[in-house]
This record gives sequence, C-alpha cells and structure tokens, in this order.
Amino acid sequence: MPPSLRVLQTPAQHLRFRLVSDRDVLPEALTSVVSVESLLVLAAYAVLGGLYLLVVPLVLFFWMNKRWHQMGKVERLGIYGMVFLFFPGMIVFAPFLNLRLQGQGEV
Repeated sequence: MPPSLRVLQTPAQHLRFRLVSDRDVLPEALTSVVSVESLLVLAAYAVLGGLYLLVVPLVLFFWMNKRWHQMGKVERLGIYGMVFLFFPGMIVFAPFLNLRLQGQGEV
C-alpha cells in the first residue's frame, strides 16, 4: 500500500507534508483485528450499497417526477428498466415520498 499524506500545522501556520504509513492513519486496535485490504473491500461494498439503495433511487424518483409528461418512448423504456433494476432502493423511499402529479387544480 502506498503511504498516505498527512498535513501538519507548525506554529508559523505553514503547511508541510509528511509521509505516514497506513498504520498511523487507522486505529491500532482495528488494524490488529482486520487487515487494511479487508477494510478497503468493506468500504467499497458500503459505497456501492449506498449508491444502489440511496442515491440512484432518489435520482430516479425526482427524474420521473420532473419529466413525466415530456419523456419519449426510449427514455421511458430506459427509466422503467432502471426502476426494475433499482427496485429495492425505491421501496425504501416509497413510504416517505409523495411525488404525485399536480393535476389541473380545481375544475
């Protein structure tokens, strides 16, 4: 693993960089139990899971709400395919979002 850079402040408020190892950055107790590579894999899974369950479904909800009446056939097909793909994340947000179309008001 390449060493990380850490910024140190001197009394004169100048910045200087010092190379530190991964052992200096992570707590000693954590790295004695789990290797740094395993922590990187767990972090990658957390990022991908967050994208799958949180970020992309929210973008899909708001995209569909904004473009519902302007979508063409191909765009609608692509959006429906993404809804199918990201369905678990959309179920997470469905009880909390009310994105009903506004309608025409009082008739």
